[in-house]
Order: sequence, then structure tokens, then C-alpha cells
Amino acid sequence: MATFSTSQPLSLPRHPTSSNPNQPTTNNERSRHTISLIDRCSNLRHLKQIHAQMVRTGLFNDSYSASKLFALASLSPFASLDYACKVFDQIPQPNSFTWNTLIRAYASGPDPVRSILVFLDMVSDSRYGPNKYTFPFLIKAASEVSSSSLGQSLHGMAIKSAVGCDVFVANSLIHCYFSCGDLDSACKVFTTIQEKDVVSWNSMITGFVQKGFPDKALELFNKMETEEDVKATHVTMVGVLSACAKMRNLEFGRRVCRYIEENRVKVNLTLANAMLDMYTKCGSIEDAKRLFDTMEERDNVTWTTMLDGYAILEDYEAAREVLNSMPKKDIVAWNALISAYEQNGKPNEALLVFHELQLQENIKLNQITLVSTLSACAQVGALELGRWIHSYIKKHGIRLNFYVTSALIHMYSKCGDLEKAREVFSSVEKRDVFVWSAMIGGLAMHGCGNEALDMFFKMQEANVKPNGVTFTNVFCACSHSGLVDEAESLFGKMESTYGIVPEDKHYACIVDVLGRSGYLEKAVKFIEAMPIPPSASVWGALLGACKIHANLSLAEMACTRLLELEPRNDGAHVLLSNIYAKSGKWESVSELRKHMRVTGLKKEPGCSSIEIDGMIHEFLSGDNEHPMCEKVYGKLNEVMERLKENGYEPEMSQVLQSIDEEEMKEQSLNLHSEKLAICYGLISTEASKTIRVIKNLRVCGDCHSVAKLISQLYDREIIVRDRYRFHHFRNGQCSCNDFW
Repeated sequence: MATFSTSQPLSLPRHPTSSNPNQPTTNNERSRHTISLIDRCSNLRHLKQIHAQMVRTGLFNDSYSASKLFALASLSPFASLDYACKVFDQIPQPNSFTWNTLIRAYASGPDPVRSILVFLDMVSDSRYGPNKYTFPFLIKAASEVSSSSLGQSLHGMAIKSAVGCDVFVANSLIHCYFSCGDLDSACKVFTTIQEKDVVSWNSMITGFVQKGFPDKALELFNKMETEEDVKATHVTMVGVLSACAKMRNLEFGRRVCRYIEENRVKVNLTLANAMLDMYTKCGSIEDAKRLFDTMEERDNVTWTTMLDGYAILEDYEAAREVLNSMPKKDIVAWNALISAYEQNGKPNEALLVFHELQLQENIKLNQITLVSTLSACAQVGALELGRWIHSYIKKHGIRLNFYVTSALIHMYSKCGDLEKAREVFSSVEKRDVFVWSAMIGGLAMHGCGNEALDMFFKMQEANVKPNGVTFTNVFCACSHSGLVDEAESLFGKMESTYGIVPEDKHYACIVDVLGRSGYLEKAVKFIEAMPIPPSASVWGALLGACKIHANLSLAEMACTRLLELEPRNDGAHVLLSNIYAKSGKWESVSELRKHMRVTGLKKEPGCSSIEIDGMIHEFLSGDNEHPMCEKVYGKLNEVMERLKENGYEPEMSQVLQSIDEEEMKEQSLNLHSEKLAICYGLISTEASKTIRVIKNLRVCGDCHSVAKLISQLYDREIIVRDRYRFHHFRNGQCSCNDFW
């Protein structure tokens, strides 16, 4: 196609009195020549030159020529809505095409509602009414603003205008209703179309997939394939493959791939990527690799999909190799690897990838990067890095959407800085259910039960409806604060008042609330009355309560039921073993541990971590691997001697092994990982700095007592997060009453 050079003047038609024999002389010739120039126009500057000449020669009064110019001003790659509106205002008698063009331009622009205002101006001009080309653009505008009521109004007007059954209008309505979440209306429109085209089917299939009904999408494809004489396109196949990926239906997905080959559906890059995504989501990395190797064209989506596929299978070495092989690494690929590590319980690895990402040039962190990294920080207690990310957000003006806000609250809460979490919560005006739930969860894990309940009721005053996560967090708050009546009352209202059917996790929470407060028999009756079969988490909650209250017979029953559901649950074996040990039943302890050895079950080792100068230091029980272990043990000896001078006596009941010598028992207690981490904090931080320790298991009673005494004798604030909650130690006191 010919284009204009900016260094040469346009060859525009001259006035009919011109003596140049090469210039067109008749109106038809001038019109054809002008339209030819418009068709070849490549930028706004040239278009304005044509416009000016048309006005001078009077050709702008020709409706066809004017509408061609206006269409280019409105819809071309170099279009300018401001300029297009000025052109429109100059057209003496805009026709239906011109009105529809302006409506279309606004519907696709940044303010789609303005297309409705143009439409109202159009219908006020009695010469032109809407036609079948008008409504698809208006309905698109309704889709863009997700206004179901506007879509319904336009639907009614289309019917009154006798174009409601037009397939193009109907297809637009299907897309609109799906966009607004009105699936019933979309289905009704679909059934009214007498001659459905492939776009009709594609709109329904894609809509069902996007709205979380992939099974309906596959049913529709089956019907389309077997009952209708409609040939599928690559758009159809992308939708169907997406449904297979969401359902993890590899068999159907392979059938679709055969269908594509047998029916010679054109495979472009989008479709190839959809096939690749289906294979990886369904766990068939071999099929994905074969397809990947045969693809002549690949983009970053292709590479990232393969990276995700390996990450799903936890083959991080292969995922890393894909990242390293990418011709151009974008933020999406980095995010995929960070998220994969974070979501699969490898937060330290996620943070290492994040630090590597920071060294890359010309790659800007986005909200997804920050949310994944903040979640990893929360898992390991990386408060300093979390603070850095918060500062980065402020410095770069990144908008605090609901996801980022929730992640910040969660990070600060899990890293032990509840006040900062409160600050973040208070700093945002708009809060969705996840933001409220995050704050309630933060208060819960810090033992602020009454405040968490107050927050729950304030959330309702703000007209935010709680969800299942909200109730889980509220019940946890009640559990750690002994608010039994409050938890029972809210549980009874979940379905009747809030419309939320209790799930397994909610039943487990109530068992924990009752059991932790000593109502073991009531907890058993609650389990027996459950309308759904009790899960492993329910029996686990009862077993944990039995340990607190040393109820051996009930513990054996709970453990038996739990192991029936999860025979290889190492935590259940260890918990029952500990109950036996505290009861002095060493023979039973020996039998359980022998059973674990024979079956290959291993106890999760106690591990405590502490962040110093942005680095996470981990300690196992009796750890000798840390480079400063000699200084740590030296400090530990000093601390224990000083504690004994001030009345400390080791709690030998916490020794869960059969050890005869008292000295060996004491040494066994002293080697607990949280004691080592606290001592490392004492030698590595300033006296004014809070020591924050994260432990993967429960804090034992002896370590709890030691932490209280250290906080008093060394005048240090110590915050320990174990598997279940936070323990704040200051001046020899702990903020929580029950440390189990």
C-alpha cells in the first residue's frame, strides 16, 4: 500500500477552474480522487490536510466523502476522538453510518458511556433511528461498564426497533450479559436466535468458561459438534481448551486437539498457546514439551506457560531452565516463578528469585510481583524486606488495590508488626471483603479476640458482606481468646443470616474453640451432629485439644479416626506420641515411633527463623550448621545460667523422650530451636530492637517460660510466631493466656 512522505505535498484535487490538465475536473472524479487519498492516509497530519482541501473545494458537503473522512478520524490507528467530534460537527447532514461510527468510537474509547449520549442525540433527530448496526456498539458500551440494567434497556429498545432477533445484536447481548454476570439472560437470548452462527456459539462457550462454568462450555461444544451444522473456528477451540484446562480434563483436551487436526482448524499462535496451557494445567508436561518443540512461532506467553507447567509439577530446575532460555524475560515470567515457589511452600526460594529480579534492567515490578513477594515475606517473617516493598509502593506511586492492601496487612500481621497492619488498614478508604478479612485474621493471630469481633461488626456496618474466609478468621480469634459463646452464636447464624453454608474448615474451627476451652465432651457431641462427614482437620482439632487438657482416652479415639482418613499423617502420630510421653506411657511412645520408622513416616523437625539485616537465619534443634553456632551456644549457656540465678527451673514435663539423667533432660530442652534463634537475636541486634522469631511448630511450655524471663532480664521485647499464633513477651509477661 502506498503511503505519503512527509516531505512531499499532498496531490489534492483543485478547484474546477484550474488549468492543470492532470487534475480531476468533474465532481465524481474529484470525489473518487479524494476517497483514494483518504484510503491511503497514514497519519493524522495528512488527514487534516485532506479535510482542509475538502472544505475549500466543497467536497466536504458530499455525505459519502465526509463520512469516509470521519470514519478514519474516529477509528483508524491514529484516530483522535477530539478531532473526530469537530469533523462530525461540521458535517451538514450526518447519515446513519456517520452516527453509528461516532457511537462505535465512543463505545471503544476510555469513556464508553458517552456513546449512549450520542445515541440519544441521534434518536432526537427524527430523520435517523437506530438500526441493526447501532445496537451492537451500544451494547458493547454496556459491557464495558458492566451495567446489566443498561444492557436490558438496550435489549428492550432493540426488540421495539424490530432488530432484537438479529444475530449480530443477539451475539452482542450474549457477551454483555455474561460480562455483567447475568448468565440466565445470556442463555435466554441464545435460545431465541433462530439461525445461530459460530459467533453465537463462541460467545456462549467463552462466557461459560470465564464465569467459572467450564462443564457447561464442554456440554455446549458437544451439542454444537453433534447437533448443529456450524464449523468451529480457532476462537471456539481456544474456549473449549480453556474449559478443559480449568476442569483438568486431559482426555477431553486431547480429543479437542484431534478435532483441530482432523477438521483442519487454523492453528495460530493463540490457539497453540491454548493447547499448551491445557496440557500443562492437566499435568501432561510430555505432551506440552512435544507441542512446544514443534511450534515455529513462540511468544512470552508460550515460554511462561511452559515455565508454569514445570512449576505445577514442582520441577523447579526445569522451570528455571525455561526462564533462562527465554529470548526476552518479561515480568510475567518472573512472577510465575516467584508465585510457584510461594504457593508451594518454598518462600525462601521465592525471595531469592525476587532478589535476582531486582538486578534485572528495564523490568518494572508490578502488583502481582509485590503480592506474591509479600506473601513469601509473611511465610518466613521477612519484615525488613516487607517494609522495603511497602516503601517501594509509596515511592513509585503504585495504586493500593484490594490485593496489594490485603497482602500488606497479612505481611505485617504475620511478621509481628500488628500496629503497622492497622495503619495500612486505616490508610485506605475503600475496603473489600478480603481487606477486612485480612485485618480480622491479623487480630486473631495476635490474640486480639474482642477487637477482631468488633472489626467483624464494623465490616457489616460498612455494607461489606463477609465470606467463608472472614468466618474462619473470626472463629480463630474466638478460639485464642476463649470466646466460646460468641463463636457458637455466629456459627448458628452463618447460613440463616449471612447465607454462607458452613464448610469443613468452619466445623474444625468450632471444634477447636470448644476443645481449647476445655469443653471436650461438647466438642465430641458437636462432631457427632455434623451434617457432613468429619474430616481429618476436624479430628485433628479435637486431638490438639486433647493434648492441651491431657485427655488420653479421647486423644486415642480422635487419632484413630484421623488416621483412618490420612494414614500417613505424621503430625497425628507425633501429637499422640507427645500425649503418651506427657502421661509417662513410654512403652506406647516406643511403639508409635517404631511404627513410624517401619512405615517411613518422619517427624517434621522443629525449625525457628529470625531475620537479621534482611537475611533469614534458620535454626534446627541442636543445630551446629550456623556459621556463628559457637557464639550462639556461648550466649545460650550465659542466658540459662542467668535465668537459673533468678529462679528458673526447667519444665521436665516438656521432655518428650525417655531420658533418665536430669542433666540430659535439661540439655535436651536447651537445644530447642526457638531458644537458639532468640540467643542469636540477642548477640546480633541492638538492645532496643525487638527480637522476632518464627517457628514452624508449637512453642513448648519451657521455651515459653524462658522467653518470658529473657524479656525481663535482658529488657527485650520478644515476639514469637508458632504454627498457631503469636506470643508477645515483654517485662516478663506474655500477652496470651494459653500458649498452646
